[in-house]
Amino acid sequence: MTRVYLDNAAATPVDKRVLDSMLPFFTDKFHNPSALYKGARDAKLALDDARNSVAKSIGAKPSEIIFTAGGTESDNLAISGVMKVVEDAELLISAVEHDAVFEPSKRFNSKQIVVDQKGVLDLTSLKSLITDKTVLVSVMLVNNEIGTIQPLMEVVKIVEAERKQRQLNGNKNPIYVHSDACQAPLYLDVNVGRLGVDLMTLNGGKIHGPKQSGILYVKAGTKLLPEVLGGGQEFGYRSGTENIAFAVGFSKALELASKGRNDRVKKVTEVREYFIDSLVKNLGAELNGSKKMRIANNVNVSFEGLDNERALFSLDELGVDAAAGSACSASKDVSSRVLSSIGKSDIEARSSLRFSIGVDTTKEDIDFTLKQLETALRA
Repeated sequence: MTRVYLDNAAATPVDKRVLDSMLPFFTDKFHNPSALYKGARDAKLALDDARNSVAKSIGAKPSEIIFTAGGTESDNLAISGVMKVVEDAELLISAVEHDAVFEPSKRFNSKQIVVDQKGVLDLTSLKSLITDKTVLVSVMLVNNEIGTIQPLMEVVKIVEAERKQRQLNGNKNPIYVHSDACQAPLYLDVNVGRLGVDLMTLNGGKIHGPKQSGILYVKAGTKLLPEVLGGGQEFGYRSGTENIAFAVGFSKALELASKGRNDRVKKVTEVREYFIDSLVKNLGAELNGSKKMRIANNVNVSFEGLDNERALFSLDELGVDAAAGSACSASKDVSSRVLSSIGKSDIEARSSLRFSIGVDTTKEDIDFTLKQLETALRA
């Protein structure tokens, strides 16, 4: 039976080159890098090489890379680690952040920056919300549900202006920009120097690396408190014996993501546009999110009167893997918070489907999907 996988925003298959780079560290090179004997020193060298590779891929220093167990941990460390530094600190997040940012933000004095009907951050809203106590602004580079690319560099400019004003006013409170960029590396530049961010989250499971692998980039000089205490690994920010295999696998996946990006974007965008045009013209779909400011692989659409849960079960039986939104929220019996934030009603949100194309998805795959989707819509 033909099967088409269109949920790459949730998980990507591990690249064989990534797997091959990891395998020795499960068997022959299993040693704890904190020990002193040769096997341990070799493991430490492999960890250092992986850190150097990641730093090179994003334009950072090796000392600014913290290996974690994925995007959720990295987001939590960024939010909690910064917010606990300053008493009575305020946090600003976009209204369409992933739950990995949204949930920890509830622990602190936080406010949401509104977005427009395409899911693009309102910069005027951001400016109006910043106060003398604002310590962190967290804005994702790409939304995981509707694929909207945020004006992150404009956010950085606004925060930098606030930082300079504080220096003039004698306000000693720091102010940082964090970005969850988990959906970005395959299709967008994630060089931290060009983006201008102080903290950035990346996730291996979204870029053909192993799940439960990732990093938090922390710019030198950024004040951050650890969440996990113990032996002081990862420069004291993330204690626990390092997972060498996953660090190596993540570094290889990120290296591969950085290569051939322009050709990948061109190929995937062409397939995406073919899919969107067919959905709108032939099946009466309505596109959610921005058409222009959109990541190359994302297609999020609504169908009037559709029960998306029932449609997903039908598509599954017909050989198509898709989603209704964030995989992390799939088990919750609630409509999409992201779609609500862009003005969709509860009924409209529950009539939406997300298809996320992969690097190997073909127009033939899309034709098959369209045929099966037409059947599912009639069910």
